[in-house]
Amino acid sequence: MARQFLAQARHSLGKQHLPRIVRCLKALSEDQVWWRPQATSNSVGNLVLHLAGNVRQWIVSGLGGEQDRRERDKEFSELGPLPRRTLIRRLESTVSAADRVLAKLSSTDLAREYSIQGFQVTGLSAVAHVTEHFAHHTGQIIYATKLQLGVDLGFTHLPGERAKSWRVSTKLSQH
Repeated sequence: MARQFLAQARHSLGKQHLPRIVRCLKALSEDQVWWRPQATSNSVGNLVLHLAGNVRQWIVSGLGGEQDRRERDKEFSELGPLPRRTLIRRLESTVSAADRVLAKLSSTDLAREYSIQGFQVTGLSAVAHVTEHFAHHTGQIIYATKLQLGVDLGFTHLPGERAKSWRVSTKLSQH
């Protein structure tokens, strides 16, 4: 059961959600990556920095033992313009590092208690938290992208339906 849980977590982070975030980042202009609908909202760029910080803190540091250097407030105060390629590299390298940690965890590691971000959690709880958190913010990034571009990104379809085709270059040329 532990192997199945960890395999699903690795798939969720690296194969399901990360590619969608990267696709959104590539579709948006540099200005759109840092657009905030209002001062109290986060930009796509902020959400990417936040995801990288969260995954690194909870999985890479918390479960993997690397030193925790997270500066959480900076994830939200950044106004850009960090280039898209920098954001993509940061998130991809963080998810890759987390994948290496998850690949090595055992059922004993999942049952063990850890102190992460001031919380006492089991390894299982930490992995569940990160995958849920990653999925939540992926949805926000997709929504912000759709809101700004006015296009269906074609990420979801019912079983048996063909995925909708969406070309970034065609849709972006209209903006």
